[in-house]
Amino acid sequence: QVHLVESGGGLVQAGGSLRLSCAASGSFFSITNMGWHRRAPGKQRELVAQIGSGDGTNYADSVKGRFTISRDNAKNTVYLQMNSLKPEDTALYYCNVNGRVSLLGGRYDAWGQGTQVTVSS
Repeated sequence: QVHLVESGGGLVQAGGSLRLSCAASGSFFSITNMGWHRRAPGKQRELVAQIGSGDGTNYADSVKGRFTISRDNAKNTVYLQMNSLKPEDTALYYCNVNGRVSLLGGRYDAWGQGTQVTVSS
């Protein structure tokens, strides 16, 4: 079982910065993709950013140029540096990690509990 622990959310003024972290632990063979999604009040969950095992990245258009995703494979941790935050970035941010359970086993897809980011105007 894969367990994700998120940290770094909070309240910040518009234009400010926050850094989210998500550490994966438990029993797994490998990590493929690590990413962050968010759900704002009254809206559907959306992908914010994702980073693959080869460090290829994918960002939502709304955060390009402001957010940067990175990963530390030695620590099984993914980060999301959020700069120039806007009130519309206010949401519950979820970490998502997927990979292989074992060399010949199936895949897993794990989600964190979420960390709240609130941006005041």
